[in-house]
Amino acid sequence: MRNVFVTGGAGFIGSHCVISLVKNGYKPIILDNFSNSHQSIIKKLEKITKKKIIYYNVDIRDKKKLKLIFKKHPCYAVIHCAGFKAVGESVENSVCYFENNVGSTLALLECMQKNKIYKIIFSSSATVYDDDKALPLKENGKIGNTKNPYGTSKYIIERILKDLAKSDSRWSIRIARYFNPISNHPTGLIKENPKGALNNLIPYIVKVAQKKISELKIFGKDYNTKDGTGVRDYVHIMDLADGHTAMIKKISHKKGLKIYNFGTGKGWSVLEVVKAFEKQTGISIPYKFTKRRKGDVAISICSPKKALKELNWKAKYDLDHAIIDIKKIL
Repeated sequence: MRNVFVTGGAGFIGSHCVISLVKNGYKPIILDNFSNSHQSIIKKLEKITKKKIIYYNVDIRDKKKLKLIFKKHPCYAVIHCAGFKAVGESVENSVCYFENNVGSTLALLECMQKNKIYKIIFSSSATVYDDDKALPLKENGKIGNTKNPYGTSKYIIERILKDLAKSDSRWSIRIARYFNPISNHPTGLIKENPKGALNNLIPYIVKVAQKKISELKIFGKDYNTKDGTGVRDYVHIMDLADGHTAMIKKISHKKGLKIYNFGTGKGWSVLEVVKAFEKQTGISIPYKFTKRRKGDVAISICSPKKALKELNWKAKYDLDHAIIDIKKIL
């Protein structure tokens, strides 16, 4: 059974990747400092997978501790999910985002090199794409004209990984560009549950549905879209997690760097998501419009064709199915 280290493995994306890895015969080892996740997730993962989950409470910028973990466990590959991820917060505190996201990646790569581990999957983002490109966005599209420090940090890391792959042919590097992950495991045991301010649409809607917040704020109603609200490509978190496993299965087939979009290829506006949520749950979601949020783009939709062709990966679940699973956490 091959060990796969998952940085940020207690977070929303990382924890679901852990489930998919176990399901496919791998042994995930979580590295997480729980700065934006909860340690209670470990027991929930063990309940879902029926396996003991090894985890370390560690900041991967701590090279000394990281080195000890790599020495203790033979590692086949690393899925690198750790990082700050809120667009609005990154605008307010850009230095912190660069120091954490880029700094942690450099520390991780250095440790991997010293231990002769050359397989890594990096959690990137649709925010690296230029927003004036033709839709749907393709992996060979122009990137780098980012609109916020979060996106810039992802772009910088992608450049580091590209240069690394060019300079050292031993590396197998895969970049996963996420669009908008939503929903939760069908058991409802784990979910998107960030500490601090809410930044993503679905957790915000859930809090309103639970009457923990009085109304949903919709940032902007004058975008050049079908109803004036932002349009995004929403992908079920379990589809996204299975995409990581698909990359792990083929990571030895070809060295060098490969990039994949993970989305459905279909866009939904904020208002359409609200209406779909109301239809599937029977819960009314009061909302009000407010000014646009800095760093947001009007439309973000991907072409997932490359992942289908090379990984045999395709999103199985649509928005309605995603909301049906969300009902289990209400």
